Amino acid sequence: MKQHTYHVHVNWTGNTGEGTKTYKSYRRDLTIESPGKPPIPGSSDPAFRGDPSRYNPEDLLIASLSSCHMLWYLHLCAVNHVTVVDYQDHASGVMQEHDDGSGEFASVTLKPNIRILPGDDREKALALHTEAHHLCFIARSVNFPVEVTPEILDTAMPS
Repeated sequence: MKQHTYHVHVNWTGNTGEGTKTYKSYRRDLTIESPGKPPIPGSSDPAFRGDPSRYNPEDLLIASLSSCHMLWYLHLCAVNHVTVVDYQDHASGVMQEHDDGSGEFASVTLKPNIRILPGDDREKALALHTEAHHLCFIARSVNFPVEVTPEILDTAMPS
């Protein structure tokens, strides 16, 4: 079995001069960095005093699921002779928060909209989503359901 190791540096940038002296005395801002890559501005969800202009961990979890699925799907289409010319996913997730402040995701739904070349096999294009979901490293790692509801749009080339 192969193993892959990943490293990121998360740096809290929200100290306004008093640290975490009180719940309201600090910002939830952070940056996520990895060698050779641009930083990602992060914060907590606005419901938890975060900056709405920055990505929060919940956004990034859904983005990880969506992008992992997409990358597997594109690979599978390429090796199965289905030419994807456009791929967009409008993913969403539901997180449940408990009275004690803890919580977890209850579900994520991926809604990929795909355009393929005219004449390519639409049924195969749809079926490859099942295989992509099975192969996605991130979907295999979470403990909540990830539903995939794909749609093959008009196969004419986008203008």
